[in-house]
Amino acid sequence: MNDATLLGLKPRAIEIFNALVAAYLESGQPIGSKTLAQRLRLDLSPASIRSNMSDLEAAGLLFSPHISAGRVPTETGLRMFVDGLMEYNSDLTDEDRLSIDGECAMRGISVDDLLEKTTRTLSGLSRCASLVLSSKSNAELQHFEFVPLGENRALAVLVRMDGRVENRLIDLPAGVPQSAMVRASNYMNARLSGRDLLAATGLIRSEIAAHRAELDEVSRQLVEAGVGLWTEGDVAEDAVLVMRGQANLLEDVEAGDDLGTIRQLFSELEARENALRLLEATSGGDGVKIFIGAEHRMFVNTGCSLVIAPYHNADRNVIGAIGVLGPRHMNYARIIPMVDYTSRALAAVLS
Repeated sequence: MNDATLLGLKPRAIEIFNALVAAYLESGQPIGSKTLAQRLRLDLSPASIRSNMSDLEAAGLLFSPHISAGRVPTETGLRMFVDGLMEYNSDLTDEDRLSIDGECAMRGISVDDLLEKTTRTLSGLSRCASLVLSSKSNAELQHFEFVPLGENRALAVLVRMDGRVENRLIDLPAGVPQSAMVRASNYMNARLSGRDLLAATGLIRSEIAAHRAELDEVSRQLVEAGVGLWTEGDVAEDAVLVMRGQANLLEDVEAGDDLGTIRQLFSELEARENALRLLEATSGGDGVKIFIGAEHRMFVNTGCSLVIAPYHNADRNVIGAIGVLGPRHMNYARIIPMVDYTSRALAAVLS
């Protein structure tokens, strides 16, 4: 707790600070001197504890939310406490580790399904909201198919070599036969397999422009429409957010104003540009990152903290991040190693 020493605090004050923050994280409520006296089991009177608490408040580590209430840690104090936790190599329980390994060890599912299942597991274990941010896949292409969905609609399905499956709805001209969809799909598969999206679409478009594509008019239109779904407009996403367990966080909020703030936070997180910024903020270096309150603009005045860690592919490039979004008084000692372990497990599978 070197930061506390630099603030000129005595060992006794530091001990009281640690005990108060630990009690606050358990209850989420302001902690008074009588509660600390019972927890510390030291020969200290409540008056002596209050004196040390005043010193901690003067140092900017505690504050009193109400005149007659106990104290809670400031964001600075909570940051100092959490940084102290991260100096120790806390480990998961065997039960938590087995739950995470069980999801990450699943085979025969797409990357999207893997992330979905892992996020749900993390939410259940942490009893908070969980989220995963995944960057746009640049993996080579494997398969393309038009799947009829009725008279004038189809689902265009693109499968990448890393297992990611991307679906787009497409409107069809009236009377398009299924045979034309099959011909268009076969043509695209012959040219996209083993290529990245840019190379595959470039080849297809050059063949069509040079009239080298042996396609009838209807099949050609389908191919052009299929290519356009992934290369035109603002369809290609730079970052995708999956969030689960929001109800866990909402249950922790009682005041109506706070409830509205949390819902606004959910809306901001779902905005693609915010998801991308958060992914960029997480990608700078390895390991767990923690954003407490105003340390990230999205969490200002929300009473929330985010524990998040990036995960990598085989080339050690960051391809996403997974984390837990919870109240300021979340169980950091358990959640930090949980998020760290999950990110490493995902990286092992995706590598």
